[in-house]
Amino acid sequence: MRLGVLDVGSNTVHLVAVDAHAGGRPTPMSDWKQPLRLVEQLDADGNIEDKGVNKLIDAVDEARGLAENLKCDELLAFATSAVRSATNSEAVLKKVEKKTGVKLKVISGEEEARSTFQAVRRWYGWSAGRITNLDIGGGSLELSTGSEEVPDLAVSLDLGAGRLTHEWFDTDPPERKKINALRDYIDAELAGPAEKFHALGEVGLAVGTSKTFRSLARLTGAAPSSAGPYVQRTLTAPGLRQLIAFISRMTAADRAELEGINADRSHQIVAGALVAEAAMRALNLDKLEICPWALREGVILKRIDQGLAPGDDEGDHA
Repeated sequence: MRLGVLDVGSNTVHLVAVDAHAGGRPTPMSDWKQPLRLVEQLDADGNIEDKGVNKLIDAVDEARGLAENLKCDELLAFATSAVRSATNSEAVLKKVEKKTGVKLKVISGEEEARSTFQAVRRWYGWSAGRITNLDIGGGSLELSTGSEEVPDLAVSLDLGAGRLTHEWFDTDPPERKKINALRDYIDAELAGPAEKFHALGEVGLAVGTSKTFRSLARLTGAAPSSAGPYVQRTLTAPGLRQLIAFISRMTAADRAELEGINADRSHQIVAGALVAEAAMRALNLDKLEICPWALREGVILKRIDQGLAPGDDEGDHA
């Protein structure tokens, strides 16, 4: 069965196509994305502006057409933080469906954290014991922990790299006082959730997922993506602190020249690094393993677990 997974995130619209079968590894056979920065197109009232809505419609329609050309049997289409938190979310979803025929499911922050956790659990297996996962998106931060397939605790906070950049930084590079103020704000937002995590005991295997964590790890010396998904990559707290001191003094254009950051995300990597550093500090984490699987893989695995129709796992499109 060929599955198309359309992820309308806060930074990008991302479509992957996977030939799925029971017990199989969800490896994309086609991967398409388009930068959108929806979380940066919210007006003072929290509405996604018309320009952003029109761009979203165009991107979703292009993805729909691509999924059809790839002969996807099913399209799993969902939206995360930017659409979830928008004041005009319902109107936007209706307009997208009317113009494109694609019905986007808005997944909750907790569901996002749980699905990502399940993908991480599958990647590392039962031998990993308790896993604590951190995921930084454009609009939100997801935290989860557990010893089973489903996490004991899953939390979502509006601490995404794009959202915080949009709301806090108005100069390039950001002013030192703004960085310090943002750091204090993030610490305050994490204080309550961190208490709940500490109450569950030892962290276990600490993991980071998302493009932000992959970029931060690369900037601190981890292997490039070209080395493949099975190379161990880590991010350490000392390395992250040194990185923040370095990149926070650079312009977005200069950061884009660094290996591991693309131009579309260079403007928000400072905020992302601040969130990563604060989350690791709040949970007393000295090091994170970087997992290549995250939300999209979790969605695919959940669909496979629900069962495929007879013949769907026989490689119809191989």
